[in-house]
Order: sequence, then structure tokens, then C-alpha cells
Amino acid sequence: MAAILFGVLADILYQRREETPLLKKYRYLLTDKLQCSLYHIIRAYSWTFRLQIENEKPWQEYLQNGGRVLLCCWHQMFFAAIRHFKTYAAYHPALMISQSKDGDIVACIAEKSGWHAVRGSSSRDGGRALKEMIGHLKLSGLAAHIVDGPRGPAGIIKAGVVSLAHATGAVVVPVYATSDRAWYFNSWDRFMLPKPFARVKLRFGEMLDLTSGASDKDFELQRLRLEEIMQPGLRTSPVRLPIISIINKT
Repeated sequence: MAAILFGVLADILYQRREETPLLKKYRYLLTDKLQCSLYHIIRAYSWTFRLQIENEKPWQEYLQNGGRVLLCCWHQMFFAAIRHFKTYAAYHPALMISQSKDGDIVACIAEKSGWHAVRGSSSRDGGRALKEMIGHLKLSGLAAHIVDGPRGPAGIIKAGVVSLAHATGAVVVPVYATSDRAWYFNSWDRFMLPKPFARVKLRFGEMLDLTSGASDKDFELQRLRLEEIMQPGLRTSPVRLPIISIINKT
């Protein structure tokens, strides 16, 4: 059962384009009946990380003084942030999550961590989800956004983050995750899974104002500016996670 659970978790985070026979057999059974059990597995795994946080205070002070903050990270890095992002539960921040079966599991994990899951993506119900994100961010003051999710392409920031900043007046704060020991999946995003007891660093970038200008050209320049700032923190070389090969042979 542990191998099946890990396989399903890996498949969700890996965003695989092909499923193994094992995952096809068990995946949606687990989605329906045990999806929230993965929350406890992820929490326990994440607590093995030796976590270091950098540059968190400036944006937190800005938020506490009445400002609005939009935290942004690459899809590659979000697993490393799950443990620490629970500390923001008091704000009941929002996060956009796709309406897929995989998204059901991720949404459950987010909700149990104190976050509000807004269901939708750039490919399905994006307009409605964006409106809900805007409304929630205006009320809570804090939200997060995966800038190249749910399926990439990696390293290309989608327009949603700039739209959110314009509509709410929020500052954008890039979030970067690094690990001294990690597996990188052979997926579209080169998804990073820190190894147990790895040293994991979450570094918050400077607060960025992307709200100036109203023309399409201004909008695109702001998107490109954020992309240029965040791309150096992204890993692009593929390294296959060994356990995936083991699961595939089961």
C-alpha cells in the first residue's frame, strides 16, 4: 500500500503524460477514498527537511501594515514549500488549483493546510477562477500563484500573475526553493523532490510592483520582467528519479 500511495503522489506531482498499469488500477480509487491521507504523508516527509528561511520579514511587515502580497513560485519548486506555507494559515490565503482529479488531491492538501483552494486553470475555467482569486486576495491580503502551472511550458510565466497584481494592487514576491540533496523528475518542469533530511532553503525575493501602465505593451513588459527575474532560479537539466523506474516495473 505504501508503494501505491507513493506512486500516486509521484504521479500527481510529476504530472506524467503516461500512467503505469499500477497507477491506472489504483489511482482514482485512492483519489476518492484516501486522497486526504496523502496530506499526513507529505507533512511527515516534509518535517525531515532541515529548513532555512530567507528574506521573509519585509513582505510580512508590508502585509501586516495593510498591503497585499502575491507569492509566486515555479511548479518545479512548490513541494519544498508545503510545510512552511502552513504557517500562513491565519491569513486563509488563496491558491489556484486545476479542476482535474489530481487537482482534487492537491486541493485537499491545501485546504488542510489552511489555504483556500480556488479551482480552475489557464486551460479550464480560468476566467472564473481568476475573478475568485482577485476577490479573495482583496479580502485576505495574501495569495500564492504557481506561475507556469499546471502543465507549463517550464520557465514561461503565464499572464495570470500580472492580471492578479493589476486587479488587486498586490506586490509580487518570488519564492525560490533549493535543496542540497534532491531528486529531479524527468517531467516537463523537472520537478524537485528534496531527499529525506536534506537542507532545504526557501528564499523570498524582493517585493515587485507590476501594476504600472495599462496598455498591452506595459502588461507584456511586466510579465517579461518577472520572467527574467525568476528564471535564474530554475533548474532545467533532467535527472530521473530512480524509484519511478522501480514502480514502472511492478
